Amino acid sequence: MQQFLPNGSTLIIRRPTLEDAPALLEIFRQMTRESDFLLYTHAEAMKFGLRDEEDFIRQYLLQPRHLLLLAEANGQIVGSITINQGRQQKQAHLGELGIAVLRDWWNMGIGRRLMTAALRWVEEHAEIEIVHFSVFANNEKAIQLYRNFGFLECGRMPQGVKGTDGQFIDLITMSKRIKNF
Repeated sequence: MQQFLPNGSTLIIRRPTLEDAPALLEIFRQMTRESDFLLYTHAEAMKFGLRDEEDFIRQYLLQPRHLLLLAEANGQIVGSITINQGRQQKQAHLGELGIAVLRDWWNMGIGRRLMTAALRWVEEHAEIEIVHFSVFANNEKAIQLYRNFGFLECGRMPQGVKGTDGQFIDLITMSKRIKNF
């Protein structure tokens, strides 16, 4: 479905294809250059190659238990969201979420639209009942977005991340029950 952003750009939320690998790899590398809110450093991101990115996409295409959606604005990939179902039977009711948007596209509602699409997918998923993730405690805008979707803080790892500047940052765990069985 095509949507419109405040800057007049058109936005499409869609599943990836293997042909997206070069662009997805490039935005991953760009995101690690422009944001310290990701666990990967830019040096770590540079170790991934095209084949790695194709394998990353392939795992989502071949495994219906997991979800990868892309945000495409004016034909350019500008963000993505993943939900990975717990691997063991005792955690199959859990889905771990990851989301990222290029800095130039922040504050345009792309994160909200990715979250909406992913949570709708979870509502239809046969097993996932709870969505959870970790977020840097200093990522206030993201935390507010998650709270707006009803996610609650359920834990905190003091000094869970050591930033590239050597400063420690708490890691907050948030979760939301999507379904009651």
